[in-house]
Amino acid sequence: MSDSLTLALAQINPVVGDVAGNLGLIRAARAEAAKAGADLVVFGELTLCGYPPEDLVLKGAFLESCEAAVNELAAETETGPAVLVGAPWRVKDRLHNAALLLDHGRIAATRLKHHLPNYGVFDEVRVFQPGPAPGPVSFRGVRLGVMICEDMWYQDVAETLGESGAEILVVPNGSPFEMDKPTKRLDHARARVEETGLPLVYVNQVGGQDELVFDGASFVLNGDGKTAASLAPWRTEVAVTRWTREPSGWRCEGETAPPVSRLEGVYQALVAGLRDYVGKNRFPGVVLGLSGGIDSALCAAIAADALGPDKVWCVMMPSPYTSEESLEDAAECARLLGVRLDTVAIGPAMQAFGQMLAPLFAGKDADITEENLQSRSRGLTLMGISNKFGPMVLSTGNKSEMSCGYATLYGDMCGGYAVLKDVYKTTVFALSSWRNGHRPPGCLGPSGRVMPDRVITKPPSAELKPDQKDQDTLPPYDELDAMLEAMIEEEKSVAEIVGRGFDEATVRRVWRMLDRAEYKRRQAPPGVKISSRSFGKDRRYPITNAFTSQI
Repeated sequence: MSDSLTLALAQINPVVGDVAGNLGLIRAARAEAAKAGADLVVFGELTLCGYPPEDLVLKGAFLESCEAAVNELAAETETGPAVLVGAPWRVKDRLHNAALLLDHGRIAATRLKHHLPNYGVFDEVRVFQPGPAPGPVSFRGVRLGVMICEDMWYQDVAETLGESGAEILVVPNGSPFEMDKPTKRLDHARARVEETGLPLVYVNQVGGQDELVFDGASFVLNGDGKTAASLAPWRTEVAVTRWTREPSGWRCEGETAPPVSRLEGVYQALVAGLRDYVGKNRFPGVVLGLSGGIDSALCAAIAADALGPDKVWCVMMPSPYTSEESLEDAAECARLLGVRLDTVAIGPAMQAFGQMLAPLFAGKDADITEENLQSRSRGLTLMGISNKFGPMVLSTGNKSEMSCGYATLYGDMCGGYAVLKDVYKTTVFALSSWRNGHRPPGCLGPSGRVMPDRVITKPPSAELKPDQKDQDTLPPYDELDAMLEAMIEEEKSVAEIVGRGFDEATVRRVWRMLDRAEYKRRQAPPGVKISSRSFGKDRRYPITNAFTSQI
């Protein structure tokens, strides 16, 4: 019976589908852990193939590649630390989300995920089969209770492991970031520790995958529920923890990372999501319209922090309605960030479209059509630059606008990625003020201010007609965002929202805008998920929808 154990937590950033590349990351982390004398290195959920692999696991060739890599890695454990690694795994022709213990040159044990999530962004029931309730894994004199991600959110798996003799609970995870989710994870982990009296090791991955972003924030709880070790969020790291068997059970000693504020967590999520979307898809950089408004200013700052100022190309595209103030603010944003700024006036495009469409529009007054043509002229300009030089177009719209359809298809909605897609306007203001006073660790942009104060304080405007303000069309953003959050994240009815003190006519108007903009959102680019209900897989409403009892 062993009385000591050295366990390494490998918080790494895999790429979905890059089995060979992920195997290289696993090997590098294992080598680092070996130098520190680790007995076992624990990786996150499905690390070998990347998480979530979605329908890739339906391809036989992909599964064969994963299986070959597992066997190759297992052979390397003849000496040195063992590895607990996640991979898709076939057992009797049934496909499972598995954690594999590789030790002494072989696959020493296999544990299968019991609870498959089938809500929000998760649809594992579609591609995997659930495994049986797991029993402990015997590892060098220690009985490890392996629970894969969702299994920790339920009482039964930990209870089964505890009753069957597990001594340490080990939880490989692929847990995406959401605001306030770190607290929820810790609450569930502490519940499992309290129920079983066992210490718990929680290992999560970092990095972006399409619209999901993983914050890491791995940790260890001792049997008393207190944090024994924790890893900094948003950072790849291999942390070694030392364990000792005491009369009351196993106890861990490690280092803890300082806490991160809510706004910093959100900002880092946006940075990580954009950085990995651009990097993993091999774009050379991004191009975006810099209007002098707060949304594009924040997007430019996030891009500079994610990619470096040299990979951010901003374009000011003035029309006859663009104010001198906006020109000045865009120029000052670019100067503060150190990014490239070019100016391409869209007046000639407006005139050309006006002349081209004049015979068809004869006798019709100017309206939103002409406003949208301006936005689409800007979209064409950015897409032309992207096609000619290669950078990805970064869309700058926020969640408040996307909720209400206050955006133009093939205009400001065009692009490869929408970094603020899940960020309400009030949070845009808060993040902008916060970033002007803070430069988070790992960010590549400048310290100090990244936008002039006037960008944050002036009334938002699309500047598509004289003296236009957003709130000519929308309610004040603090009211709008509160109503939208109730409708989207909480699924509250009109009556319930009115009961919170909002004007009924305004609530119904916002509900109609939300409902009728579904067709636009279905055509929008992907963007970073930070809330519990982002647009996309989280919220799947039909475009053709005749249910109008609320409005």
